Amino acid sequence: MKGVVEILDREGQVRSVFKVTEWPARIGRSPNCDIVLDDSHVAGEHAELQLAEQGPQLALLPSINGGWVGDHAVLPGQVAPLEGLALFQLGATHLRWRSADAPLPPEQPLAEHQLRQVSRSMWWLPALMAVWLGILGFNYWLGSDTDTKLVTYAWPLLGPLAAVLAWAGVWALITQLFHRRFPFAKHLRRVLIWLIAMEAVDYLLPGLAYSFDLPRLAGLSELIAPCAGAFLIWWHAVLVWPRARRSMAVGFGLLLALGLGLRMAQRSDEQYSFGPRYLNALPPPGFRMVSPKPPEVLLDDLRSLREPLDKMAKKDNDAAEGPEDED
Repeated sequence: MKGVVEILDREGQVRSVFKVTEWPARIGRSPNCDIVLDDSHVAGEHAELQLAEQGPQLALLPSINGGWVGDHAVLPGQVAPLEGLALFQLGATHLRWRSADAPLPPEQPLAEHQLRQVSRSMWWLPALMAVWLGILGFNYWLGSDTDTKLVTYAWPLLGPLAAVLAWAGVWALITQLFHRRFPFAKHLRRVLIWLIAMEAVDYLLPGLAYSFDLPRLAGLSELIAPCAGAFLIWWHAVLVWPRARRSMAVGFGLLLALGLGLRMAQRSDEQYSFGPRYLNALPPPGFRMVSPKPPEVLLDDLRSLREPLDKMAKKDNDAAEGPEDED
């Protein structure tokens, strides 16, 4: 069985290729190895490619750092099977096994791949940017006077735009630090999708709560906001540390649960643990889908508030009279 071992750079591009025609094939830093790696984190004889009955496999020899096959760690002394096209890592070196039977990707014309990536970014990013800025402009228009000049829209739009570009740029710099690439477009696309989704939630949930008389539904927006914020950070971070996506999800989940618990403890004396304390604006009456209730229902609901309000008033009076009694 024949195949090749490709050494990849941090961007996943092939840096060098070693042809494997004889088995077993040793991999390490020693000149006696069949595949010599220039990596101080690799032992002299770090691993060995073996041909078993079920196919090629990677056997880890005694070393400090061991290796990885895909997303699974392989310790010294262990053996991991290799498929026709398999990624593995020894020390800090990323490699790929490609058997002679593995299908090759089709030959690409020069610069087509780069042009395709640019064309996708040229289409998606401006479209997402236009939708988000349109939502921001609509929100500002709703809260402005009728005679507001167009020039006053500049800062409410340019300020958030600069913040979003800076956010994506910082994440792209962090990614470049670990992977030697600058995926600014990917990070920008993710934050724009997140912002548009959050704007949709801010419009949809209060509208549904008003239309169908579901006040608890409006409270979900305050619960969704921290969850969505944690998801956004995790979504960016998986581009930087893809192998730690599960551990990061668990860590963010624990921090989120702690934060929500503290939030509920702070509002334990209020009617709802989450949700707005009052509505500062109502949708048009035509959006109301449920039948109106008579005034007597409102009066009955208000009577149930008399006792807790009396207790709060008494508590405030006692606190105000306390210093006078001490004197």
